[in-house]
Amino acid sequence: MNKLGILEKGEWTMSQTKWRSNRLSQLGSSIFAEVAAWKLAAAESGRDIIDLGIGSPDQPPSPAVQQALSEAALRSDMYAYPATKSGLPFRQQAAAWMKHRFNVELDAGNEIVTLLGSQDGLAHLAMALCDPGDMALLPDPGYPIYAASLALAGVEAKLMPLREESGFMPDLAAIPDADWDRASFILLNYPNNPITAVADLAFFEQLINKARQHGVLVVHDLAYSEMGFDGCEPPSIFEVPGAIEQAVEFHSLSKSFNMAGCRIGFLAGNAAAVGALRELKANIDYGVFDPIQEAGIVALREAIASPDLPKAGKLYERRRDVFLEALREEGWEVAAPKATMFIWAPLPPMEWAQDEPWNSRRISQEMLKQTGVVVVPGEAFGSEGEGYVRIALVENEERLKEAARRIGSFIRGHKR
Repeated sequence: MNKLGILEKGEWTMSQTKWRSNRLSQLGSSIFAEVAAWKLAAAESGRDIIDLGIGSPDQPPSPAVQQALSEAALRSDMYAYPATKSGLPFRQQAAAWMKHRFNVELDAGNEIVTLLGSQDGLAHLAMALCDPGDMALLPDPGYPIYAASLALAGVEAKLMPLREESGFMPDLAAIPDADWDRASFILLNYPNNPITAVADLAFFEQLINKARQHGVLVVHDLAYSEMGFDGCEPPSIFEVPGAIEQAVEFHSLSKSFNMAGCRIGFLAGNAAAVGALRELKANIDYGVFDPIQEAGIVALREAIASPDLPKAGKLYERRRDVFLEALREEGWEVAAPKATMFIWAPLPPMEWAQDEPWNSRRISQEMLKQTGVVVVPGEAFGSEGEGYVRIALVENEERLKEAARRIGSFIRGHKR
């Protein structure tokens, strides 16, 4: 503090140190902040960055979607609070798409709520469904917002390990009955981010039956439904008869329709659970900007009317094939995923040593430092993610080939 009693830069008062909730430290892995810092340092050192870290689509939505958004944004009646209108047209179109895609019947008025992207709903769901001290079952590895949402709500997380030897599926029978009886909900996502695994209807039927026995709500995150490869058509959990009584399911237009920046998605399913989230959201925000809802309607309508329109998965399937072939040529054998826009890769066979052991964090940091290629350490998604890195296929094929070449040099210890 200077002579005038003014704090110098870097000084903090005792009260200022309290102006940050302790729960913020529980919201996500610090490794994401670290990766951002590594990326900045590499860029400042002059590296050409190939960012395969964040799963943000590099393609725009269809011309029809862009046109609908631009036209709606020019209308003078589009600038009131969205909640002052019903928002029913988007939900009705979402219900029509669910019928078309999964042959599932939904009541648009009571069994669907529109969201500012599925992450919005995931972040708030535990607050809508649970009380502090309740418990929920979560996957490990898992998308970071799953655990963060429980921290916000004061809900305890019980982790289910997803391991390669079990096909990255949870062992439902291994979960103690006491945990099933205490759990408010169980959350899973297939196709899975980060591990890319796909579940079939037989698994979902087993899951629904187990949850029904213990009165547990099933929460299924189906953000990658339109991103299956090699003919894979990921199912909805609602294709299991009676599942809508026991489950809710998140859908997103971000990845499937290249609308990530628009922030629109929906939760469908059990009317009581959907209604609880709608009630909470009514106290938090005023809904999705109406022009974005108009664009979302066009995206879903286009998917129904034009079944031959290439799905987003086709683009990522081609990129997967190109990238994995290039990696194999560089000496890194990685199993081909069946879905999503990611590669979940065991750590590469490093041909040079370091003072510190090679783990997911160290490999990701050194790879970025030496090559400019950004990947995310598996530990960012939970302790079971150690030993892996997640690679997002969000660059064009030539850039992916270049990334593979740089990674190969890194594996062999050739600094670039």
